Amino acid sequence: MSKSLYNYVRDQWKRPSGDMKLLQKERLVQYRKQDATVKIERPTRIDRARALGFRAKQGYVMARTRIRRGGMRKHAITSGRRAKRMGIAKITMSKNLQMIAEERTCKKYPNLEILNSYWVADDGRYKWYEVIMVDPNHPSIIADSKINWICNRAHKGRAHRGLTSAGKKSRGLFNKGKGAEKLRPSRRKHLSRNKQSRTPHPPRKT
Repeated sequence: MSKSLYNYVRDQWKRPSGDMKLLQKERLVQYRKQDATVKIERPTRIDRARALGFRAKQGYVMARTRIRRGGMRKHAITSGRRAKRMGIAKITMSKNLQMIAEERTCKKYPNLEILNSYWVADDGRYKWYEVIMVDPNHPSIIADSKINWICNRAHKGRAHRGLTSAGKKSRGLFNKGKGAEKLRPSRRKHLSRNKQSRTPHPPRKT
């Protein structure tokens, strides 16, 4: 059975050979010199972009965003604490870095909606993600029945509300069954429901 072009591209990204490794190093040198968020003409990983909804037509915009790696970089406490209670180590963000990259891209381009994103590169300090954006006011997007759902106001600010694929993964919505009882509809809503159920009822008026 013959494989498509996208399968060969995906295999090269999964197991890069000598030329591909050299190309990735050259790209990293170029990425470090650029700004944190830059608009690009075409996706670097065409297989991932196509799988996540990108189409080469008007109304679609691509951007590459740089995010620093690591934890929250908490400062040490000068007053008396043992090391365990310093609150420095093993404290991470409640969001994954990919979701943060989507939010920052959304802030830079407020007239566009985030469709999805994917990893392209990383080094010791940064990670780079390419973000697929859609213009909900573009005529070609409005006329396309496969993507015009994003023009609905219910999808406004998708990245900040955790409605993208990276956002749902960060919220734990890809987990089902045992261990996921407190995740739906969200952690905050589940907590507020429990608080309401524990509040005593007011006394009856006689």
